[in-house]
Parts: sequence; C-alpha cells; structure tokens
Amino acid sequence: MKLQILNHEGKKIKEKETRLFEEPIRIDIIRKVVEAEREWHPNAPTLYAGMNRSASGNVSRRRHVWKSDRGKGMARIPKKAFWRRGTQFSWAGAIVPSTRGGRRAHPPHGNVNIKKINKKESRKALLSSLSYVSSVDEVKKKYSTLESKKINVAFPLIVSDLSSLDTKQFNSALQTILNEFISVAIQKRKLRAGRGKSRGRKYKTTSGLLVVVGNNEDKKIRGVEVKKVSDICVSDFAENGARLTIFSEKAVDDLEQLFFNEPKKIETKTEERRDIRKIRKAKKEMKPETQKNVKEKNK
Repeated sequence: MKLQILNHEGKKIKEKETRLFEEPIRIDIIRKVVEAEREWHPNAPTLYAGMNRSASGNVSRRRHVWKSDRGKGMARIPKKAFWRRGTQFSWAGAIVPSTRGGRRAHPPHGNVNIKKINKKESRKALLSSLSYVSSVDEVKKKYSTLESKKINVAFPLIVSDLSSLDTKQFNSALQTILNEFISVAIQKRKLRAGRGKSRGRKYKTTSGLLVVVGNNEDKKIRGVEVKKVSDICVSDFAENGARLTIFSEKAVDDLEQLFFNEPKKIETKTEERRDIRKIRKAKKEMKPETQKNVKEKNK
C-alpha cells in the first residue's frame, strides 16, 4: 500500500510503501481488547479502616463485676474508656459501624475480573485499529457534526516534519492539513451537569486529535494528545469509534519495525559446541604436513 507523506503545508513530498494499514477491520476484536485495556479503579476501603482502635478489652463484659458495663443501661458495644472513678467511667463507642469513626458495614472488597488477551489477538487488534483509523467513513461516524459533510482528505495522514514546528506553526499546519476536521481536532472542555461535579469529575473533555510520534521524537501541544509509538494501545485509536489521528514519518518507521521486523536469531551454546566439533573433526582429517603449517601460522 502506497501512502502519501505531507509536509506542514499539506503538500505531498514523497510516497512510502507499507503494510501497516492493510489489515482487515475487525471491530469485534477491537472492542474486546478496548474492554480489557480499560483502567479499573476498584473502590474499597483500606484493610484496617475503622478497626485500629484500642476499644476491645478496656471494659469488662462480665456480669456482677464492679468494673463491668452490665446492668447499668449501657449499650453493649465495644467501648473506649476515657477516665475512671471507681465504678464510674466515661466512654465512647468504637469499631462497630454504628459508632463514630467505626468500620463500614458491608464495604466493597475491590475485586475486579480482568480479561486476558492472547499476544496474537492483541497484535491483530492493534493492526486492525490502524486500518480502522485510516478509514474516512469510520472516522466520520464518530463525529456527528461531520456526517453530512464531503471530505477530501486522504487518510491515513502522515506528516514528515512535525517535531520541528513550534506551537503557532503546528496549529496553522493542522488547519491546512485537516480542513473540515479542524472543528473536532482541538480538545474542548465543558462543565459537567449533575452530581459528578462534586465527585472529582467537574469537567467533560472531548477526545480530540491524536498525534503519534516516533520513540525518539518529543512534542507537547495544548489541546492535542501526543503519544509515542512505545506508549500507544488499541483504546487510544478506537475507543467509542475511530479517532482522528496523524502519524509522523518516524512513527510509521517505528511501527513497521515493531510489527514486521523479525528478531535476530540468537546462537545457543549447543550450536557453538557443534561448530567446535566440526573444527576439531576437520583438523583430524587434515594431513600432518598441513597441520604443521597451521601451527606455524598460529605462532
């Protein structure tokens, strides 16, 4: 598959042939891996929350004992005794759920069922998400404002010199390259409606544009998410639909190296031993005259 590589002005510089975006789109596998990649935050109290009190054992629970709390109209719960005067004492309940600072009744235990994904399946899902992101029709489905518009942008978008641009040049380059997509490219934040404002999620933010750069590149732009090849996952590309994505030229090279470069064969000790045996066997088969010549050369 031949891809166009653009400069920051949106003009074609050269073409590159790659197999990265040829994988068939498998939405079922993508959804499965996205579900497995979600960051679960299990809700549970700490292990001894409400239990680290010295209430048990301070007050006797036996009947007809002068230091006991029995027969005095007191609640039969664990007590912290603050002071004593003979049979009288000041106390406060502790540990049990009905008391101040006590443990929670039936708290959540924080158990999470994590889905396991096979290596081949996760590899296929990542390749499938790359071709999912390179489809203009699938990207339009994610953004409802673009469904009725005609888009002339050729996907996937690969730009050569992204890391060398400053913020002003980068924003102007986005406008020339993305055209109609610029309205959804920059992240927008708005105030959340409802109770979630007081629970640590005051604002809702759109996903916006994802810029994938090479492992040796570094870029920070406000309102745009930038990720290295080593940090990307399927949910970055395909959570809730195909995300608008731009790749740098070095990112494409790093992705090709990740997927299609076979690892080098490592020689084991057994293979080294076999080579030594071959050399010894060859030496034995040599004539005595040639052996002398070899020894003299080694000297």
